[in-house]
Amino acid sequence: MLQTPLYEFHREQNARLVEFAGWEMPVIYTSIVEEHHACRRHAALFDVSHMGRVEFRGPDAGNLLERLNTRNIAAAAPGQCRYSHMCKDDGGILDDVIVSRLEDHYLVVCNASNRAKLLAWWEQQRAGYNVEIVDRTLETAMVALQGPEALGTLQQLLPIPLDDLKRYRFKTGNVVGLSYYVARSGYTGEDGVEIILPAHVALMAVRMLVSRAQDIDRPIKPAGLGARDTLRLEAGMPLYGHELTEAWDSLTADLAWAVDLNKEFIGVEVLRRLKADGLRRKVVGLELEGKRIARPESPVLRNGEAIGAVTSGTLSPTLYKNIAMALLRAEVAQPGTKLDVDIRGTRTPAVVVPLPFYKRA
Repeated sequence: MLQTPLYEFHREQNARLVEFAGWEMPVIYTSIVEEHHACRRHAALFDVSHMGRVEFRGPDAGNLLERLNTRNIAAAAPGQCRYSHMCKDDGGILDDVIVSRLEDHYLVVCNASNRAKLLAWWEQQRAGYNVEIVDRTLETAMVALQGPEALGTLQQLLPIPLDDLKRYRFKTGNVVGLSYYVARSGYTGEDGVEIILPAHVALMAVRMLVSRAQDIDRPIKPAGLGARDTLRLEAGMPLYGHELTEAWDSLTADLAWAVDLNKEFIGVEVLRRLKADGLRRKVVGLELEGKRIARPESPVLRNGEAIGAVTSGTLSPTLYKNIAMALLRAEVAQPGTKLDVDIRGTRTPAVVVPLPFYKRA
């Protein structure tokens, strides 16, 4: 099992570590709810070093990525990053990624569970392209600082101007000879940044960041995978293997904004036909009565008939509501539709609601 460069930090903070996508990762430090509220109200630090970080270099890097991605990568300017999907020929989603355009190369951040699959697939697709694909995952670390106080705190602690950094933009540079990448992005529904730095300095940097934040009375709370999941679910953000899989496409996942059907990419013809013919299924939000959490694959019923299944569910710490995302037949996907969810044999009333469940004003 792989360990991130911050493994010793997690041990120092008494994190409960679990196996996740081949990595030993912190799932919880104190409590999921406490870490969740720290992110919504102040600032929380997440170790996301398990995610893949792969460079595409060479004169054809942009052209290859344009073919691989559902978003228009060629239109991105240096310093800009874009959320995108990569699909199979049948439109099934291989992964959702963040593609960053640097001055002389591109950086693709992918899910840990899909890194090996994607590296092999990219190697096949690069035939005929003058592109070098370099996996930097193990030689770098990646952390996410998220929350309404995240940028303000970081600006006080780092000699990097961040007040002009817009959403889905990033900066690179060097501090005391060490390279960094700071992007204004994240996976919590809050403002914040994701930072990539060399693996050998990550532990020292994070210890210093947390210590100095405490000194200026702007504490940063470490948060684990448990809070990361409740936060992203409240924000209506998909998780690969739940709302995104090879079994369905980006339109069915209700992420049409992440697809440019006017450009050519692998799987585009299938998606064009789906849009023209109309979707048969769609990922939606649900609010459920009571406090029993709807787990993935819990059947969703209408008048006793199964019309879909839950993909993710939780009891929202922010909204104090029982929420879920589900893949349903398109004809019952309209907000306001009343349904039932079979939670371990008990039918629980639910209603379709718009996504996201939570959005910072």
